[in-house]
Amino acid sequence: MPVSPNSCPNERPDPDALLARVQKEELQKKRGKLKIFLGYIAGVGKTYEMLMAAHLRKDEGIDVRIGYVEHHGRRETEALMEGLPAIPIRQIEYHGVKLPEMDLDAILAAHPQLVLVDELAHTNAPGLRHPKRYQDVEELLAAGIDVYTTLNVQHIESLNDVVARITGVIMQEKIPDRVIDDASEIEVVDLAPPELLQRLREGKVYVPDMAARAVEQFFNEGNIYALRELALRRAAERVDNQMLAYMQTRSIPGPWPVGEYLLVCIGPGPLAERLIRSGRRQADRINARWCAIYVETPTYHRLSQKAKEQVDRSLQLAEKLGATTASLFGINVANTVLDYARQHNVTRIIIGKTLRPRWQEFVFGSVVDQLIHNSGLIDVYVISSGKDLPEKPINLEPLLPATPPRDYVDSLVLVVAVTIMSWLIHSFISPVNVAMLYLLAVVVIAFKRGLRPAIFTSVIGVLAFNFFFVPPYFTFRISNTEYLITFIGMIIVGAVISLLVAQARRNADAAQIREKETGTLYALSQDLAGAVDAATIMNAVSQHIHEIFQWESAFFLPENGRLAVHAKSPGLILDADDVAVATWAFAHGTIAGYDTDTLHGSKLRYIPLQSSRGVLGIMGVQPAETDGVITYEQSRILTAFANQAALALERVNPGNETGSVPPVPP
Repeated sequence: MPVSPNSCPNERPDPDALLARVQKEELQKKRGKLKIFLGYIAGVGKTYEMLMAAHLRKDEGIDVRIGYVEHHGRRETEALMEGLPAIPIRQIEYHGVKLPEMDLDAILAAHPQLVLVDELAHTNAPGLRHPKRYQDVEELLAAGIDVYTTLNVQHIESLNDVVARITGVIMQEKIPDRVIDDASEIEVVDLAPPELLQRLREGKVYVPDMAARAVEQFFNEGNIYALRELALRRAAERVDNQMLAYMQTRSIPGPWPVGEYLLVCIGPGPLAERLIRSGRRQADRINARWCAIYVETPTYHRLSQKAKEQVDRSLQLAEKLGATTASLFGINVANTVLDYARQHNVTRIIIGKTLRPRWQEFVFGSVVDQLIHNSGLIDVYVISSGKDLPEKPINLEPLLPATPPRDYVDSLVLVVAVTIMSWLIHSFISPVNVAMLYLLAVVVIAFKRGLRPAIFTSVIGVLAFNFFFVPPYFTFRISNTEYLITFIGMIIVGAVISLLVAQARRNADAAQIREKETGTLYALSQDLAGAVDAATIMNAVSQHIHEIFQWESAFFLPENGRLAVHAKSPGLILDADDVAVATWAFAHGTIAGYDTDTLHGSKLRYIPLQSSRGVLGIMGVQPAETDGVITYEQSRILTAFANQAALALERVNPGNETGSVPPVPP
């Protein structure tokens, strides 16, 4: 009798799951362990519990140091800090005020076994290496130092909009969910809401004159219960994930989760971030993989700079929340999304629906309706923008772009020419054929000059046809009502033809842009295939970067124990700070600099040249704008350039002759 796989007690464990577990454990041996003391609001005792746990570790003989702890003037907390050696904090002056900050370099130099870092979501003072404290913690973990830290649930990125709806307060300090997911241990610090409210009234959380206002606003009883439930649910989700991983690696019978895959379809509007956070929460609830995509239509290049930056920020947020991201090109958004979903076995699609009038959806179409009707077995979840987002007026600019007056003059000249020619031959042809000549003029103008001049041509063409070729002649009166139908048909057909031709022209322009980018990548691969030394490789990549972006670039390669500048663009000026940032990116094997979360004040973006042997060097690019955004598409192309350069450098320098600094392991 056959035995069900889920009920067989002797079933062998999944070898892939075992391998992944072994690889993860090997990686964790080199990194420090992160323990998060998670609370649902200030005052529940997270710092107190962290210090208590630190004393227990110290009694075990562990080298424990205080990196940064906020005692808020509480005597109980100050008493627990005694006996734990503290690393001196830094005083950063900002606008005449000295701000206390954790000294990351001092902790790295001391290299204790365990360090206490309070307030994980804290934003660092300007001028420090990282803008966020959780990034400091990640560097400590990478150095092999264990970290105890504290966090409130309202600072988790995927729960940001949920907390805002509950409390009415938007949290500015947030951390990515991956920090929670990668933590070795999470301890929930819980306190009954009545006891917490009593502590607030007694002034044990905030100073007494602020307690009443805090209770009335953020710390009301309803908010506290809701935030408490969020914290407990988030911790329960993590425990459930750990249990499932344990069952899978050891082949323990049980209810296995369904293999769901979520897709979030975003646009250039403000609803995109809400969709991404909703997608993250749904993926967490059902333990599913998820992705976020943006479909770039031919009208993308007519979007405002603000809208393009919104798309890039949304894709970056999705990556921070653990999603796979993609930017696709397509004529029809719904068809492109469904094609991607079917190719990647997506089971759910999440899309937003703005509050547009029904007539606009009827005239201009609705992506949501197309997805629902054509999705087949794929579930479609529609999330409304809500009343808090104002209704946007319809924008005809992408459809009717502005044109110079000369285009209208050309349209008028062409109509006059058609009229003269038709007048010379109208005795030999019927009025219907004369109307076809005017429609031909509309097609020519639509192809050469655009949509607005084409519509203008159709209108004046109808007027000219009526004036010269419809009785009574040389008047605009219509004696035969059949000609009225002909005139209306000419205008409608002329507008439709103009729209189709203009759409085809936009598609051709977009295809040319894509072809240029693809051709650049192909040309680069051809140049690198024939390169015989590192200098030729770097010069070829630098030249192609300038051709496609008009940006300056430089390469940093290890030489005599340090990074040296190679293949620098003539107009690029570098200083010691630029080399220092490149050295940091090389040592950590991560992208840094311009428009990133690390050392974002730099004028260059530093991209590691990652090969199978590790990081061979750094490619630095300087955008033309001193304060702008490197788009998702530009980042993808730059990464492709860096990867091709790394492969070519590895080929011409198989023994790493580029310098004496060993590559960073991938």
